[in-house]
Amino acid sequence: MSDQDKPKTLTIGKRRRTEDTTEPRVRSGARARAAMNMQRRQSQSASATSADDRSRPSPTPRDQNKSRTAPAKQAAPRTHGRPQRTAPFSADTSAKTSAPRRSQPQREARFQAAVEHEIFKVFAPCPQGLEEVLNVELTELGYEHVETARGGCRFQADWAGVLRINLYSRIATRILVQVAHAPVHTEDDVFELAYRTPWERWFGAEQTLRVDTSAIRSPMQSLQFCNLRAKDGICDRLRDYEGARPSIDTVRPDARVHLFLDEKTATLYLDTSGESLFKRGWRHSKGEAPLRENLAAGILALSGWDPNHALMDPFCGSGTILIEAAWIALGAPPGIWRPFHFERLRNHNDRLWKEIKAEARSHIADELEIHIVGYELDPVAIQAAKENLERAHLNPSTIRFEVGNALEAMPVADSGWIVSNPPYGERLAETNDAFWRDWAAHLKQHYAGWSVNLITSDLDLPHYMRLKPKRRTPLYNGALDCRLFAFDMVKSGYRKGDM
Repeated sequence: MSDQDKPKTLTIGKRRRTEDTTEPRVRSGARARAAMNMQRRQSQSASATSADDRSRPSPTPRDQNKSRTAPAKQAAPRTHGRPQRTAPFSADTSAKTSAPRRSQPQREARFQAAVEHEIFKVFAPCPQGLEEVLNVELTELGYEHVETARGGCRFQADWAGVLRINLYSRIATRILVQVAHAPVHTEDDVFELAYRTPWERWFGAEQTLRVDTSAIRSPMQSLQFCNLRAKDGICDRLRDYEGARPSIDTVRPDARVHLFLDEKTATLYLDTSGESLFKRGWRHSKGEAPLRENLAAGILALSGWDPNHALMDPFCGSGTILIEAAWIALGAPPGIWRPFHFERLRNHNDRLWKEIKAEARSHIADELEIHIVGYELDPVAIQAAKENLERAHLNPSTIRFEVGNALEAMPVADSGWIVSNPPYGERLAETNDAFWRDWAAHLKQHYAGWSVNLITSDLDLPHYMRLKPKRRTPLYNGALDCRLFAFDMVKSGYRKGDM
């Protein structure tokens, strides 16, 4: 195979030996490149007045810096040496790039020791409308400096706290650790921020990478180009520090980075969760209009459900609300059966993680002492609910799933909660006003003392039921603008004319 036919790689190849065996061996590596760059600068300084030298192109550090900040439309040459960029880290870099492969365990141990004593700024996004619920959850779990923000909460935690919140949070969508933050004006500023961030603490060229970008009121013209510049900055740094670039994998990456842009700044987050936290690992069978698990947990929290009291869902579908409730009542952490991205990072302390999970498992109750019951007209949906129940590692007797009509379902206790995602939208067209009036009459007659909580995108549902909600909470089920309506069923609280 000729040299032209050989596949191109991103690894640093060895220099060829010359035929003259008496010539000293030419070495490569970070230290050799630094020495060569120093000699090149001295040579250029000595010949600064030479016209030939001025006209001859030379890959100096200054030229490399200019190529890095060149306009986006001009392809900047990629070079291995960046002395001026790496100056703040030069001593540490030389050790890393020249270290043999067998030093990887020692390097990872050093990263573990460094991060386990550090306090991180963390952002936990959640479904819109559940920010205050997430704030309460974080506070009750013992996290400090919790601040409610748009679409989530900010707080501070050490690395063990980052692991615990991934395990315990029922409301958060993912846990993002802030690793860099700076003002930015151009896409090249995004590149510089990504390049100067010590990613080698977390992952290396041997792992795969994915970068995602989001923005609010950012002046950047192309988020896709910003995403590309952030990815290039990360990959270029790892290539310069470790000799190779990581591969990109948008499906199942080992490391995931999030870039967030606002009017003036950029923030880089390391995603410690991987798959969204609402993916508990048990729901394979879905109903016609399923709720995400963290939204179901948020609805249960907003309803005020007491895990010591009965719970019913007369439109249970594939059982998401009730299975989530059973986990809450048993004290089972939602992340106990699923993997996380932090387990793939260089600083992962497997011993610490096993201790955290062992402690969590020790507090899980063996069985429930309350009634949790779900009804659904569709036998296929009930079968799906039972399959989900089994995958959720719950005893089949924990929840009673039955084929049944909401108009005929009777209460399982003197008081309790109904929390449900009834038919709405396209599914609502299959029903009629008479059904909702009849169901409200059934509730009034048999469920006095119960709290009824319904999430729907149809804001006229209380009108159909001829009931006045005591509370309505705005929520989003995916892209659907919904309301969680709460009704207190008091037999003497409604007039006959309302039915």
